[in-house]
Amino acid sequence: MPTNAETALELFTAALGQPEGTGEWFEVTQEQVNQFADVTFDHQFIHIDPEAAKATPFGGTIAHGFLTLSMLVHLGASIPQDPARFAGVLMGVNYGFDKVRFVSPVPVGSRIRATSELVDVQLKDANNLQVTRRFAVEVDGSDRPALVADWITRLTYG
Repeated sequence: MPTNAETALELFTAALGQPEGTGEWFEVTQEQVNQFADVTFDHQFIHIDPEAAKATPFGGTIAHGFLTLSMLVHLGASIPQDPARFAGVLMGVNYGFDKVRFVSPVPVGSRIRATSELVDVQLKDANNLQVTRRFAVEVDGSDRPALVADWITRLTYG
């Protein structure tokens, strides 16, 4: 009888290269950007000073690239997933990123959402899968993504 991880591997493998879907819109506020600046000690004016940022090519404040990257946790959670792939999961942990690109800015006050595609899955041992998903963060009204990242997660099955 196959393990939960082996069963999940078959389900993930069948979905390789296919779009997983699009998540819900999320508004990026100046308060969130200011809080992120405080936590990370990154108080560059283009993020926290709306008046000074008006004089830049951005025309106003923009979210930190790392804030946008951090938002993948929330943005990705609203993308529908096949629950059968996660049957028996004990935990999932961040393993890292293969590639991250900050393609275009996220203006404060704009809405963002994520799309994802399953790009790789590997059985690491009898109980662990390594799953790589390619995320793109869209900015409402923009033709270019704000961010593209290949996010690696380790899933441990019981």
